Amino acid sequence: MNFVVIIPVRFFSTRFPGKALADIHGKPMIVRVMEKALDSGADKVIVATDSVRIAQAVESEQSEGEVYLTRSDHQSGTERLAEVAVNYKFPDNQIIVHLQGDEPLISPIMIRQVANTLDSVRLTTGMATLATSLNSLEEACDDNVVKVVINMNNNALYFSRSMIPWNRGYFDNHPDSRPSRVLLRHIGIYSYQVNFLYHYIKWTKSPLEQLEQLEQLRVLWHGETIYVSVTDNVFNISVDTPESLRRVNMLFGNEMK
Repeated sequence: MNFVVIIPVRFFSTRFPGKALADIHGKPMIVRVMEKALDSGADKVIVATDSVRIAQAVESEQSEGEVYLTRSDHQSGTERLAEVAVNYKFPDNQIIVHLQGDEPLISPIMIRQVANTLDSVRLTTGMATLATSLNSLEEACDDNVVKVVINMNNNALYFSRSMIPWNRGYFDNHPDSRPSRVLLRHIGIYSYQVNFLYHYIKWTKSPLEQLEQLEQLRVLWHGETIYVSVTDNVFNISVDTPESLRRVNMLFGNEMK
């Protein structure tokens, strides 16, 4: 099974402008993310950006990763992926892994896992993603942490920045538990077939997507399914704020020892 990783990234992030070039132990964050993707066994890794500065940072590494300069009018990372897929002329059944550019702690194993997951369910769904148990009430209430609720078939019911399902007292009553499959943190990585991307870009932006600022809600709004593979014992921090960047730098340093 082969797969391609595409990392869509723009310079002017709403919550943390310029974070793609933020330093993580001597290298820009986007380079650290690309290195994780290259270690996953992907056939090709492409950084898709509308920023010349980001493109130059990646190209200066002289690695096996590639850079594609996209249009600047895309409304989501998935739309940016679709432009790359068209220009690279990938076949309709090619599996694409959409890796967020703010996930420098993502495990290469997880990148391959989301590709393998879609390969195993692609006859019933066009998109897959990952989730893990929430660790604390603080994490459950943090609007920078995206939560997901799934059904008995592991298909997503909803994604939100709010705590879902609402049960504020859970952690008070179960202080040492990890409630797998009940209170789940979404891990910002997706896999699709190329033909699914082509459907996605034709759909209108949904009201839920606009409210939550979560592009995956467009898929649910239009009646499609997203398969969620639940992975236990995962610790991951997305870089959404300067504070999370500081924590990632500390943890990345421990990882390099």
